[in-house]
Amino acid sequence: MRENCGGKRDVETYSYTHLSAGDLLREERSRKDSKSGQLIDSCIKEGKIVPVEITIDLLKKAMDETMKTDEKKFRFLIDGFPRNHDNLQGWKEVMDEKADVKFVLFFDCGNEVCINRCLERGKSSGRTDDNRESLEKRIQTYLQSTRPIIEQYEQQGKVHTIDASRSVDEVFADVKKILDKEG
Repeated sequence: MRENCGGKRDVETYSYTHLSAGDLLREERSRKDSKSGQLIDSCIKEGKIVPVEITIDLLKKAMDETMKTDEKKFRFLIDGFPRNHDNLQGWKEVMDEKADVKFVLFFDCGNEVCINRCLERGKSSGRTDDNRESLEKRIQTYLQSTRPIIEQYEQQGKVHTIDASRSVDEVFADVKKILDKEG
């Protein structure tokens, strides 16, 4: 399971725009006029993956708005996407001609480490999915749906695996080395 380890620091140091698929979905869910809010809420609570059309639309809008505001901002660190085969196919259909996936940062740590970190985060995050039941469902979804996507990118030689069970500073040092190399 991957966890956001220092994404904001990566952005500041390397001029990436950080886009979290989860944050975009939670923001959309909370909009009063959202047509997808209830579906997003249900998926998040059940640890399921939100339909690709919704997530792709939110990511594309965020990328377009960022580039419209500042044309120099064309590098994105997309956090938490793609999560399954459907997401990957949707990305290819909508974004293949518009965005090039240079590499994948895979933050790897054991399930209990992830659960404990998310439970700790849940004490202040207000996230409805930061509870043991939802987290265990998310791990099963990860194993069944997300891990095969990571393996596909591994076969393409695009995955950089980082041991995320260590401190944020140690993880960021590894990320920095990768970003220095990849540009």
